[in-house]
Amino acid sequence: MINADGGETMPTLGKLMSLNIARPISVRHGSKEVQTGIFKQPAGRPLELSKTGLEGDAQADLVNHGGADKAVCVYPFAHYDFWEKELGAALAFGAFGENFTVSDLDERSLCIGDTVHVGTTLLQVSQPRQPCFKLGLKHGRQDLPDLVQLLGYTGFYFRVLREGKVAEGDELILERRHPEGMTIAEANRLQYRDKSDINGMKRLLGIAELSDSWRKSFEFRLAGLQA
Repeated sequence: MINADGGETMPTLGKLMSLNIARPISVRHGSKEVQTGIFKQPAGRPLELSKTGLEGDAQADLVNHGGADKAVCVYPFAHYDFWEKELGAALAFGAFGENFTVSDLDERSLCIGDTVHVGTTLLQVSQPRQPCFKLGLKHGRQDLPDLVQLLGYTGFYFRVLREGKVAEGDELILERRHPEGMTIAEANRLQYRDKSDINGMKRLLGIAELSDSWRKSFEFRLAGLQA
């Protein structure tokens, strides 16, 4: 796109509809209590975003959630209508434990390694989101994480390249499309469906911006296939 001054205009992907945060709480899971930060609520105000996440937000399981590669969990509002029908209930922002509820995009809209401006921050797509049992616990559906993966309605994670402030209504503006062009949807395909696609895995592993956890997982799988 070219602007009126003859320079290139960066495309707008969508808008930040809601900023959602939560502190971990204890909830019943069978015969035991588990700690979880999945019960996100709209903050209703601008928030500072650091390398490790939004102010006022926290995760209970720091092995599988949070950290530099998973600083911001993002979920497309485009999927909400489907899930309201599937779950038989109206869903509030943050229903999938996401920090950013975003409009006008989905897993086909962004690629691993893409960089995006939001507010005064610069963010980078690091991996798809992998829902755990706590999402099913939140909605009373044990099968929900598997269904999310099967459908590819996973959402994704940003890492923070430049800290700053974000607010509801901020546009998500694409700064740079990664030259490999592997979408979040394509990465999900390799993870959940075509698990023996060696060429696809090699292509994914060739993306330096892929998160460490996904890199280790795919390196292990690829080694097993090639053994």
